[in-house]
Amino acid sequence: MGSGLSRPLTPRTVHLCLDMQNIFAPGGLWATPWLPKVLPVVEEITRTHPDRTIFTRFLTPSDPRQVVGLWQDYYRHWEQALRGNLPAEALDLVPSLARFVPPATVIDKMHYSGFVRSDLNRRLADMKADALVVTGAETDVCVLASVLDAVDLGYRVVVLQDAVCSSSDAGHDALMQVFHGRYSHQIETAGADVVLSAWPLS
Repeated sequence: MGSGLSRPLTPRTVHLCLDMQNIFAPGGLWATPWLPKVLPVVEEITRTHPDRTIFTRFLTPSDPRQVVGLWQDYYRHWEQALRGNLPAEALDLVPSLARFVPPATVIDKMHYSGFVRSDLNRRLADMKADALVVTGAETDVCVLASVLDAVDLGYRVVVLQDAVCSSSDAGHDALMQVFHGRYSHQIETAGADVVLSAWPLS
């Protein structure tokens, strides 16, 4: 699956890395077991294109009343995830990625999609982005939501199959099949080696 790209990437490509934060790392409240496995690949992409990398951080509210609708029920269930109940560093990027900021930049969000009520699309416009190389967590939650929004906004999307992770093996596998099959005209899947060889330095 995803052995190649339809065409080379351009120097305008942006690496969009979703939610690689301490809360999803080992020992975090929402630990994603695969995160340590994909982290070296995310680091390699970032190291190669630091000035074309945007990290998102999923921020939780301090109080459920700060969010709307079913999000309030969600945070009443996950009361321990409210910002005041978490260790101060829980919502930070994992240290091995935080060291790339700057020149990499950080966009904060409070929803699954990186595009909802955030500055992400404006920032991508400022960078004249024509394609997104997507990494991060989780494949079947924030990656899914962000990828579909990116497709709706007209971006070329490449999901790095060895640089996304989930706490659900079944969810990850199903979504990679959907990305590669159902959305094959709008979403490409490939490994980091393929992407790096197809992405010229800016």
